[in-house]
Amino acid sequence: MLSLVSESEVLRLSPSRISDYENCPQLYKYRVIDRLPQPPSLDAERGTLVHSVLHELFESPRNERTPFKTAEILPSAWKSQLENKPELQEMITSEKEWLDRAQSLLDTYFNIENPTEFEATHREIHLENDFAQDVYLHGYVDRLDIAPTGEVRIIDYKTGKSPKPGWEEKAFFQLRVYAFLYFRSSGVLPKLLRLIYLGDGRKVERPVNSSDLISVEKTLNRVAADINNSISQENWPAKPSRLCDWCYFKNICPAHVD
Repeated sequence: MLSLVSESEVLRLSPSRISDYENCPQLYKYRVIDRLPQPPSLDAERGTLVHSVLHELFESPRNERTPFKTAEILPSAWKSQLENKPELQEMITSEKEWLDRAQSLLDTYFNIENPTEFEATHREIHLENDFAQDVYLHGYVDRLDIAPTGEVRIIDYKTGKSPKPGWEEKAFFQLRVYAFLYFRSSGVLPKLLRLIYLGDGRKVERPVNSSDLISVEKTLNRVAADINNSISQENWPAKPSRLCDWCYFKNICPAHVD
């Protein structure tokens, strides 16, 4: 049975927090335990902008879901984003280049899917479940499509380039967690997972079966237990890797500071 140091606390897990801990427990500590502030990531903010435009695109009638429509939506979506994070204005050296890059990613989307041919049933849907005693699991799904036949597809947009073949498993783990959450809440097993990489126009898909969900559950149990052990023992080992070069906390990490 999983437990925390304090019975009043609940361990909150999400695919991103699991990834943080698996990549580096010290990074997890900085972000989740210490809650150290970080400046916005431009890559992440670009992703947020593109996601918001695609979300709004499916609010339009089918025949209006065109690249021209996304170009109409983009300026207002960017304005809203700036209102929420005005510090982005100073971080963007050229607003035109910023918006042109976002529009290029949006244009690529139409080479992968034709949004006039289907309805996106749910967008930015929040899935959650009390996965175990004192363990809360949740996540936000970019898009969840339910076909007229009842088959469920889980779709995630990525604004970067696709990894080399065989290296997509980390991204698919995120989608399998969503499939696990959806199954827990609805009793319906999603049929397909789809990653859409707008950086190079690639679509990667995997089917889902019950053994995938069993594997996800085992991983969730293991990670939850490992995090609880780190909390109780106050042990957060750093895991130096190539990812350290992109880590904001590198200058205070014990793995890099003498």
